[in-house]
Amino acid sequence: MERENIIVRKTVDFALEIIAFCEILESNRKFVISNQLLKSGTSIGANVHEAQNAESRADFIHKMKIAAKEVEETKYWLLLCEKSSSYPFNEILRIKITEIGLIIFKILSSSKNGK
Repeated sequence: MERENIIVRKTVDFALEIIAFCEILESNRKFVISNQLLKSGTSIGANVHEAQNAESRADFIHKMKIAAKEVEETKYWLLLCEKSSSYPFNEILRIKITEIGLIIFKILSSSKNGK
């Protein structure tokens, strides 16, 4: 029986939640932030998914680093939503992106150390 890949599952679930939140943003006519958040929030999982079939350890690390950058960008767009009085905000997304970021950081740390 194959073990569940937690980061793959979490990033797919997060992407689906980002899509739903972006639909709320769009219904509030917040198109610019919605588009940016949709791109970065779904890109995390795409890069994690790509990393699962990396050609080498270096390729895996590279793809996970891109995912880490997308995590930081997603945090930024969510922060703008949180700080703006005219934008909706979803605290659960902030919690989940923080957790995903910590997992990716741990994966990168372990991968660089050869574990």
